[in-house]
Amino acid sequence: MSFPRYPAYKDSGVAWLGEVPGHWEVVRLKHHLRLLTEKTDRRTHPVALENIESWSGRFVPTETEFQGEGVAFECGDILFGKLRPYLAKGLLATQAGEAVGDFHVMRPGSSIAPRFAQYSILNHGFIDIVDGSTFGSKMPRASWEFVGSMPMPTPPLPEQTAIATFLDRETAKIDALVAEQERLIVLLQEKRQAVISHAVTKGLNPSAPMKDSGVQWLGKVPGHWVTVPLNYRYEVLLGKMLDEKRITGMHLAPYLRNADVQWDRINTEDLPQMDFSGDDIDRYGLEVGDLLVCEGGEVGRAAIWTGALDECYYQKALHRLRQRQADHDVPRFQFYLLNSAATLGVFTAGEGKSTIAHLTAEALRRYRFAYPPHNEQTEIVAFLDVETTKFNELVSEARTAITLLQERRSALISAAVTGQIDVRAQAA
Repeated sequence: MSFPRYPAYKDSGVAWLGEVPGHWEVVRLKHHLRLLTEKTDRRTHPVALENIESWSGRFVPTETEFQGEGVAFECGDILFGKLRPYLAKGLLATQAGEAVGDFHVMRPGSSIAPRFAQYSILNHGFIDIVDGSTFGSKMPRASWEFVGSMPMPTPPLPEQTAIATFLDRETAKIDALVAEQERLIVLLQEKRQAVISHAVTKGLNPSAPMKDSGVQWLGKVPGHWVTVPLNYRYEVLLGKMLDEKRITGMHLAPYLRNADVQWDRINTEDLPQMDFSGDDIDRYGLEVGDLLVCEGGEVGRAAIWTGALDECYYQKALHRLRQRQADHDVPRFQFYLLNSAATLGVFTAGEGKSTIAHLTAEALRRYRFAYPPHNEQTEIVAFLDVETTKFNELVSEARTAITLLQERRSALISAAVTGQIDVRAQAA
């Protein structure tokens, strides 16, 4: 849907704003919004940066217990995250509370509609300029002196209300479409995992006689499959504990960290380097077909080394799985087994909320999996590669749709609050 422009425009005198409607004013933000600084230790409704969704300004509840004083605010006040302003965290308070952390807490005056002010602050142009003003390389913050001096294009108050009403309605429609795509992604991912789990535990032949595997999460498996501990089929070796003090430069080589191993994908760009020499070269070197499995973090996350680098090693946060008998198994079948087990929570069963999950080599070796013959593993892998690709493409399409919708949302807000489109007729 296209929207008309205003009948007349004038130069705003601000490069990033360009022209604004002829009857609008351009004034400093602090002309409309007063900074609040009064501290309080009350805890009626604490709000931190993590409680505000980027760009939408929605409140997101968390279970975090906040410490220290905060800045008191009332219903109708605006909380703008001054730390890393590119995150675009701007909340319009719907009740009294306390802003805990890095906020500019602002109270709208009688000349500005609070909802219009929030949309103006969440305008991409506003955020980009403020973000460019930050100080501090590790924890960049925007000063009130700069934020308060930002130019704010301002229509008459009734028009502000009309624009905010229009944006409330239109962004709600877009948000509903985004939510629909997000639900679709969840359903596709659940279906994908169900297909994987069924294939690696039941096989592709629905008529195959079944037997009890003796493993709860596996249930019944085809009668000719063999259920054994992982250690029977794969050597499991935790990576090398690295010591930067022992770097000699004699044989520097790249190594993989936990974060470099994602599901079915290994980062090989800009890897750190460490000395690997002597026995370490054979012990921790990678060969094509090796499985790398995360020991911590998202435990069990795995990918297969395809030989992207001529020489590469791995650190202690990763396990390397290597077949005990060459060509006895298909590594990608084991990858799908690990994916199914991790998704079902097999590796974290019994872990408490306060416990940091770790998948030790001893535990990993003991986990029991069901293995079909080599040719059947190959068939299952070929089937799953095709099916998961279909699901991945559908998920990718849904994510692209979300990106386009979010871009549409941002563009609509920016155009409306800067007067590039006239929505007064649509606000009714």
